[in-house]
Amino acid sequence: MVQEASGKQIREFQAETKQLLDLMVHSIYTNREIFLRELISNASDAIDKIRFEALTNHELLENNSDFEIFILPDEKTNTLTISDNGMGMTYDEVVENIGTIAKSGTKAFLDKLKTAGSVADTELIGQFGVGFYSAFMVAEKVTLLTRAPGQSKGIKWESNGDGTYTIEECDKDARGTTIILNLKEEYRSSEHPEENFLNRYILQNLVKKYSDYIRYPIKMNFIKDEKPLDAEGKVIEDAPATQTVEVRTLNSMAPLWTKNKNDITQEEYHQLYKNLFHDWEDPLEIIHSKVEGVVEYTSLLYLPAHAPFDFYQKESMTGIRLYSKNVFIMDNCQELLPDYLRFVRGLVDSPDFSLNISRELLQQSQQLKRVGKNLEKSILKTLENMLSKDRPKYEKFWQEYGRAIKTGIYSDFQNRDKLKDLLLFASSNSPEGLTTLEAYTERMPENQKVIYYATGKDRSAVERLPQMELLREKGIEVLYLFDRVDEFAIDALHEYKEKKFQSVSRGSLELDNIESPEDKKNKEEKTKENEPLIKAIKDQLNGKVADVTISNRLKSSAVCLVSDDSGISLSMEQILSEMNKTMYKAKRILEINPDHEIFTVLKNLYQTDPTSESFKDYCDLLYGQALLMEGITPDDPISFASKVARLMARSAQ
Repeated sequence: MVQEASGKQIREFQAETKQLLDLMVHSIYTNREIFLRELISNASDAIDKIRFEALTNHELLENNSDFEIFILPDEKTNTLTISDNGMGMTYDEVVENIGTIAKSGTKAFLDKLKTAGSVADTELIGQFGVGFYSAFMVAEKVTLLTRAPGQSKGIKWESNGDGTYTIEECDKDARGTTIILNLKEEYRSSEHPEENFLNRYILQNLVKKYSDYIRYPIKMNFIKDEKPLDAEGKVIEDAPATQTVEVRTLNSMAPLWTKNKNDITQEEYHQLYKNLFHDWEDPLEIIHSKVEGVVEYTSLLYLPAHAPFDFYQKESMTGIRLYSKNVFIMDNCQELLPDYLRFVRGLVDSPDFSLNISRELLQQSQQLKRVGKNLEKSILKTLENMLSKDRPKYEKFWQEYGRAIKTGIYSDFQNRDKLKDLLLFASSNSPEGLTTLEAYTERMPENQKVIYYATGKDRSAVERLPQMELLREKGIEVLYLFDRVDEFAIDALHEYKEKKFQSVSRGSLELDNIESPEDKKNKEEKTKENEPLIKAIKDQLNGKVADVTISNRLKSSAVCLVSDDSGISLSMEQILSEMNKTMYKAKRILEINPDHEIFTVLKNLYQTDPTSESFKDYCDLLYGQALLMEGITPDDPISFASKVARLMARSAQ
């Protein structure tokens, strides 16, 4: 930081801000006109803020409550000015909000840009709170003049977007913020008239396109040439024209949500969504309703087409905006909807909300709870209709937000019945499509007692599981669970339409009505016949497995590892281990295929000498093989590799 004699300081931007400015200046975005919308939105937010603060401190208004946003193009100086009489900023706030943007997720923003490929296809600006910096796409220099209410001096901030900025105190009579853009030549010339941002009519169209919903007047001067009139009121054609200034309001200011649904176009809904929530893609679904009764309110909700990049991170902040009689109260009210619906964006406007009530009391109010319950019902009904009437759209929704719905099932007991019919799973029944639980149960044979499922990282991994062999042979459908939260949700549900869930890798397969009498008899005979061998294997693996059994689910594989019904599954053990919850262990059961050739070898080794190193090695190797097939590293990989090497050497002799 450099201090000049005049009091002006020269500072450097935060490192990530430098990167962002460089990317913006050097052709990230093709749609550069959005800078105006971003700056107007910031101005509107500043006015919202002072209106709210003035409810409890009227002196902040400084006798200036005629809120407005003013746009001033000046062809003589090649500048475009956007000013507001909103909250304004102090010196420290300017440094914090303009000099650094660490709070706005810039690193994630930059990472996404680097991996996005074609940036023109992503249009990510606004999603990361970097709207102010969009000014540098069209300006070679940006000057910001601001004064917070009650301050005797204003603050002047200026930068060429070269990595540094200057900041100093200045005289500023009016409260609020003024941003002056010295436009680059290509954005103020007639060679590209559609991007001449000094042209008043282009600016007027941009305001109408992007910011018509803004609740404060957006004004601009228009110069009119008028010729004088004669005594009869007719224009005197030969007389020189005189110029007059007409101040026009460019936006309609009517909150869209107050209009009748039949009078609102799809484009208007979409544009409001993009303006309010800084998204560049149309929402997947719109829910607009007006309710009168115990609580009166209007709600306008959106299901975004894509989840934010940080949606499943703890730091993610989403919620519904609250208004009272069109006056903004609160942003990101997270208590209005349950956590599993946190992806919903939108607003609620109710005359029953008090403007001067504290945030804590508002969130505990009965009115808010009633509204929240109604909104939850409305959203779930919309999802049910989407699932039944527009399956492709619902599957797109599920791809983005399915994990949130599944989280709702195991995080809150009351949600289970509401959400179970919204679940989708991959299935062995279809190589590409997804199935609901209802559709699965409708396809179940009458003699099938349980709903089978298998866990794995993807379809290929699940279908290679040895535990799938018998079910595949019998043509029995299995649900495939790929997501980390799937099994938590299944365990929380426990059953669906009186059909319990059964993991193919957990406990008995419940095949009583599926196995043939011959298969049952064969298993019983082989179990009894090989009791001494099974006991010897179990003794060798003492401490590693809870039991060793003859398998009824293997066909071509030698062994598999399953878990006991009374404990957690192997896959859940791995998930909990990654969460550093290593105290939870599955009761491991080693199942051996008595029809596999390796079983015959093992049996011969046992009959020859049950204490031999070869027999012990085979037992350990089979257990290690079963672990590897589950994606689990053997407890002692070096010892496992050594035993494999010894076995290979013996077989080569």
